[in-house]
Amino acid sequence: MDGTQEGAGCELQRFGPPAAQQPGAQEMANPEAAVSSCSSHEEENRCTFNQHTSPSEELLLEDQMRRRLKFFFMNPCEKFWARGRKPWKLAIQILKIAMVTIQLIFFGLSNQMVVAFKEENTVAFKHLFLKGYIDRMDDTYAVYTQRDVYDQIVFAVNQYLQLCNVSVGNHAFENKGTEQSAMAVCWHFYKQGNIYPGIDTFDIDPEIETECLFVEPNEPFHIGTLEENKLNLTLDFHRLITVELQFKLKAINLQTIRHHELPDCYDFTLTITFDNKAHSGRIKISLDNDISIRECKDWHVSGSIQKNTHYMMIFDVFIILTCLASLILCVRSVVRGLQLQQEFVNFFLLHYKKEVSVSDRMEFVNGWYIMIIISDILTIIGSILKMEIQAKSVTSYDVCSILLGTSTMLVWLGVIRYFGFFQKYNLLILTLQAALPNVIRFCCCAAMIYLGYCFCGWIVLGPYHDKFRSLNTVSECLFSLINGDDMFATFAKMQQKSYLVWLFSRLYLYSFISLFIYMILSLFIALITDTYETIKHYQQDGFPETELRIFISECKDLPNSGKYRLEEDTPVPIFCCCKK
Repeated sequence: MDGTQEGAGCELQRFGPPAAQQPGAQEMANPEAAVSSCSSHEEENRCTFNQHTSPSEELLLEDQMRRRLKFFFMNPCEKFWARGRKPWKLAIQILKIAMVTIQLIFFGLSNQMVVAFKEENTVAFKHLFLKGYIDRMDDTYAVYTQRDVYDQIVFAVNQYLQLCNVSVGNHAFENKGTEQSAMAVCWHFYKQGNIYPGIDTFDIDPEIETECLFVEPNEPFHIGTLEENKLNLTLDFHRLITVELQFKLKAINLQTIRHHELPDCYDFTLTITFDNKAHSGRIKISLDNDISIRECKDWHVSGSIQKNTHYMMIFDVFIILTCLASLILCVRSVVRGLQLQQEFVNFFLLHYKKEVSVSDRMEFVNGWYIMIIISDILTIIGSILKMEIQAKSVTSYDVCSILLGTSTMLVWLGVIRYFGFFQKYNLLILTLQAALPNVIRFCCCAAMIYLGYCFCGWIVLGPYHDKFRSLNTVSECLFSLINGDDMFATFAKMQQKSYLVWLFSRLYLYSFISLFIYMILSLFIALITDTYETIKHYQQDGFPETELRIFISECKDLPNSGKYRLEEDTPVPIFCCCKK
């Protein structure tokens, strides 16, 4: 066969092709004929080898590719034996676990003080401004007479005016320039309403109007009782919808000083609401506290608190640098994996005329590295936000806690990857990995049934049962029932005002519990158990071999053979051109 014929796909193949396609002895004896054996109808195809590539060179290229793939899938210890590559990523992950955990503990203690200060102030305000308030009566705190409504309003206004004398905290009025902010007393009512329930008659204009009066903090301390009524407040309860008392207070959280942190300044926007929307003879009273944290304008703290803050910020900077190093190493590993994946796909296509399966391609994408990358990004952002909070530039405690908490969780989960290199410890990882697709499909089907029960319970049982008043509480109640929690209380709290609804609730609850506990939950457990048994069987008899693993298994070089040091990730030439 002459060399003037344009080349196409060469027929020399060692892995994958049928026996009928193997070259004969005569072709093997003549390398040039074997390399350039191209049919005329394949003139436009790409050549696998260069015309001057001999079979021995082809074997060398295959061995190099196998060796590179085998090195890529080695664990850190084997890579150290193969090329002396130190496990920097493993060392950084262990260091990160210790550092981000310590960081989270310190921030968690600080955030705990912030949350406790908010909650305690809200409880204190309820006792200060709600007459006769008792803890744990938020949903049932109400008044039933006109006199009680006036008494509550007068009591709240008097407590507001005497705040500095009655409060045991460091609360104060908000200053607006040289003046202090006033309390706004506003009532909302229908524009017109003539209601005569005795004769089943009413005439009402649903347009809502609002009137307000303002109580200045410099008013006399006592505005009077109901009889004196110095507020000059008169309410038409037939048209009344709501009464709102709104005012602002300030406080400083001094307890952080004991933990060597700078105190925060708090703004409390309090709203006391008298709800008469139902006009049922029961006016519910609630107190809402909208809290904002800000940097104190002028402060001075003696002692070593400033030095301690600087130390914590230096520690946060060190964490950021460590996470940046981990991020760079993991991104580099992911990029190298994608590059090697593309090289192997091209190599396999040109040498063996086969497409690499999607499952084999995904083995080059290390999900653990992606999870670590996400963790590093969250840690860096959270640490920067934490430094800003320590410097009192921002006060986003909730956002920072979510970032740091999620990143710490992912860091701890990322270490499981290194347990996966040991056969006795990777059973959990392999089971979760194998069962995940089937579990997702199973959960999607079960979710349809679950949502159907949620909507049905909400619309039918909601008016008669506290646990079914909203979709959120229905979902929580049903999920608790699946796990066997609070079953008797759910049955017992069902009101028997309607026998039909009560009977329906029994059928509803019994069918849900029977379906999900005895069937769906059992099938879910069986799905996991079956996968677990399959993985155990594979560990004893061997896992199914994929084309990628079969290709790699032909490389018998041990990590400490020294052959891996000869090729430091040198790219294997994949493409070649044919001489025309």
